[in-house]
Amino acid sequence: MMESSLALGRLELTSSPATVGIHLGQRLSVGPAGREKNGQPPPGPQVPSHLNGCVPLSHQVAGHKYGVDKVGILQHPDGTVLKQLQPPPRGPREMQFYSKVYAEDCYDPCLLELQDHLPKYYGTCSSPDNPSDLYMKLEDVTRRFVKPCIMDVKLGQRSYDPFASQEKREQQIRKYPLMEEIGFLVLGMRVYKVCSNSFETYDQHYGRGLVKDTVKDGLSKFFHNGAGLRRDAVSASIRRVRHILRWFESQRQFTFYASSLLFVYEGLPSSSSTAPFSASCSSSPGGTEKASAATTVATAAEDARGKGGAEEAEVVEYNNNNIQVGAPWSYSLAEEYANQTKDAQLHYRTKGCLLPPAIIAERQANGNGRRTEETGVGRNGAAVEQGDGDGDGDGDVEVRMIDFAHVFQSDSPDHGYIYGLKHLLSVLEQISHDSR
Repeated sequence: MMESSLALGRLELTSSPATVGIHLGQRLSVGPAGREKNGQPPPGPQVPSHLNGCVPLSHQVAGHKYGVDKVGILQHPDGTVLKQLQPPPRGPREMQFYSKVYAEDCYDPCLLELQDHLPKYYGTCSSPDNPSDLYMKLEDVTRRFVKPCIMDVKLGQRSYDPFASQEKREQQIRKYPLMEEIGFLVLGMRVYKVCSNSFETYDQHYGRGLVKDTVKDGLSKFFHNGAGLRRDAVSASIRRVRHILRWFESQRQFTFYASSLLFVYEGLPSSSSTAPFSASCSSSPGGTEKASAATTVATAAEDARGKGGAEEAEVVEYNNNNIQVGAPWSYSLAEEYANQTKDAQLHYRTKGCLLPPAIIAERQANGNGRRTEETGVGRNGAAVEQGDGDGDGDGDVEVRMIDFAHVFQSDSPDHGYIYGLKHLLSVLEQISHDSR
């Protein structure tokens, strides 16, 4: 079965020019930890000394967690996360997917556009004490947020791949029998409440309890900060999901199973938009104090953004985003990423990507992989569509595709993922419409 599955499109473990080996043994000087509201140092598990400067990702809402499961995610002081490779074939398959998308010689427009929807990939690294433990070095999508509100949503009509055993299939179906009908599942989320200056968290059991009639209200909780619905975050999320849907409707290269969308938005409203939330806080028990606290926190966050955002030591909430590196590394992340996406004249191929010839010609002329009919620049220097008049810009919202241990090569549309995206998009649009 293993040999036949590889022949049918499993991504094999091979060397790749995009894979950069980095050891974790370099000494890092870590700045002062952030303080909670009471001034006490935040609690947290200790990390082995050989992973110097790394800490468990404290605000992870789903998936394998470091110190709990055999594999997990660490947060690095340089602004990346280290995701430990899962056992074969899942870990090697995910690593090869990232290596393929971020290959130095990749000129495929579909893959170049896909980079806009993924965390940046910086290759692999390992601990000098245990070189066999490999980690993928990825962009920390939450890094720039002071109070990151995070939601992990599994997409698709099936959460098991075609090579899963009958036992595995039945197990996944029992976990959420409505996956085929709804097309997505909320795996977990954390939401910042401005009135109490605290987070509410929801785990996978909350998501599994959502049915067709309650999924809209269940999803809307992610955008409610205790004082009102964050319509700006809803609108920005809708736009980003639309971009991902367009990519899926054009691609014919991959089929995704048990993959997720990671939603992140800034929980702290800007000081200019604090007034309505403060008014809502004032009307609740203990409202005057809550409103004052909400205004104070928002103002402090605005100051922090101006001084470097979440990297300030006085950030109110400890989410590992305030770690400072006292000494620079011998490489920069910008240089690393540039090495994997070097500037060269792009020779686009239409294989596996249904793009009209006019758009291909336009992209060649522009030297990028995205359309330029609207103003704005994507993470690859590619033009992206701007706001549609339904809210503010997308600057404080991220929606990224994550978890690729069950991605397989294909020559047809990924109907299951597209179904889930369309239903998720319709629910988000209902939330937005009902809030008007």
